[in-house]
Amino acid sequence: MLKSLSLSSSWALNSMAWRGLVYTVFILNFVLVCQLLLLQPLVSALDGKLGNAADLFERVSQSIKVKRYSEALNDLNTAIEADPALSEAHLRRASILRQLCRYEESEKSYKKFLELKPGNSVAEKELSQLHQAQSALETAFSLFDSGDYTKALEYVDKVVLVFSPACSKAKLLKVKLLLAAKDYSSSISETGFILKEDESNLEALLLRGRAYYYLADHDVAQRHYQKGLRLDPEHSELKKAYFGLKNLLKKTKSAEDNVNKGKLRLAVEDYKGALALDPNHLAHNVHLHLGLCNILVKLGRGKDALSSCSEALNIDGELLEALVQRGEAKLLIEDWEGAVEDLKSAAEKSPQDMNIREALMRAEKALKMSKRKDWYKILGVSKTASVAEIKRAYKKLALQWHPDKNVDNREEAEAQFREIAAAYEVLGDEEKRTRYDRGEDIEDIGMGGGGFNPFGGGGGQHFTFTFDGGFPGGFGGGFPGGGGGFGFNF
Repeated sequence: MLKSLSLSSSWALNSMAWRGLVYTVFILNFVLVCQLLLLQPLVSALDGKLGNAADLFERVSQSIKVKRYSEALNDLNTAIEADPALSEAHLRRASILRQLCRYEESEKSYKKFLELKPGNSVAEKELSQLHQAQSALETAFSLFDSGDYTKALEYVDKVVLVFSPACSKAKLLKVKLLLAAKDYSSSISETGFILKEDESNLEALLLRGRAYYYLADHDVAQRHYQKGLRLDPEHSELKKAYFGLKNLLKKTKSAEDNVNKGKLRLAVEDYKGALALDPNHLAHNVHLHLGLCNILVKLGRGKDALSSCSEALNIDGELLEALVQRGEAKLLIEDWEGAVEDLKSAAEKSPQDMNIREALMRAEKALKMSKRKDWYKILGVSKTASVAEIKRAYKKLALQWHPDKNVDNREEAEAQFREIAAAYEVLGDEEKRTRYDRGEDIEDIGMGGGGFNPFGGGGGQHFTFTFDGGFPGGFGGGFPGGGGGFGFNF
């Protein structure tokens, strides 16, 4: 019985040993098959003859087509690790790295390939292109820093992105150059391509937001800044752009609210504050300048209004309202010809606008009045002077410039005396003064067809002046040494 048990135990042990051996052989074979399946596409035969490596390179090509450069590099790195002598993998890796403008890594791969394949013309040509692109990119950055945006853009477009079309650094530099050149539409287009490949590219979001900002599309700009800040709440440039925009909109709204409330002086300060935030934001500042111009005209501050209106027109020369308001500002500073010029130009642009036509008529009338003699100025009185003030001024000047009192400069005195008498002829008569103030042509009224002459002859009038108390020497014979013939009746 013991012998039977011994045989049974021995058989059981042998059975377990065989099962273990079979299981071990199975595992080893399974691992071997897996290794063959996984590594076979990544190895090559001797002398660089590709076996299943062709499948690898096909997969790499497909990854490059869909711009999955990281996947392509991972495959190539794995292949090179499995077979460092796989020359084609080195060349393809070098090419991808050059396109990504990872120039130092790319140059190492080209040199490794040329060690394996000395004198290869394709590799030597691509290595030369790498050096050109690398140098052009450095030059472009230098030109950007110096402010030569046009030349920098040429280097990026014609060299860098030709040999390194997937270079993110060059693409972002191009957008910055387009922004500096105020080509905002192209900036939006270029950043769109970048974000299509990498929607979380923070710099692209920032630059695209700025492009919309400078087009005064503030809502879209704000959304780009917000998206970037959700990805990185502490991004300094995005925070600066976002809060800067919010502050600008707040200042602008405050100015507009104060205008609506009639608080014009407060609105002036708000508009100036908004303009100071970003002098380069022309698309928005043109409206700020125009708003400020309108308020300053209402406040009668012609000189300041002229400056604001001109700033608006410097940004947009076709801005009709700014042209009209500048004409009004010129009226305030008595630049009659300038006012007529601006308002006439505005009327030509909008011939049906009766308000512009009315303003033009006012300006033309003011210009016409400015060319006639200013009788008020001649008598040295204000336009609101009373009859008594006008008479007193006339008496004083008539005595001062009477020819008999100005023997040494009689000719000048006679001319001045004529002007004084003519001024009093109009301003001393209530009806004539009213018509003169309305701008009517009355310079010849009551002065005879041959013009006014207080010294007689030529159809003119004879003036006799009599003053209480008389003058030294009496007026009957004129002033001492005088020619006589001048009497004064008041």
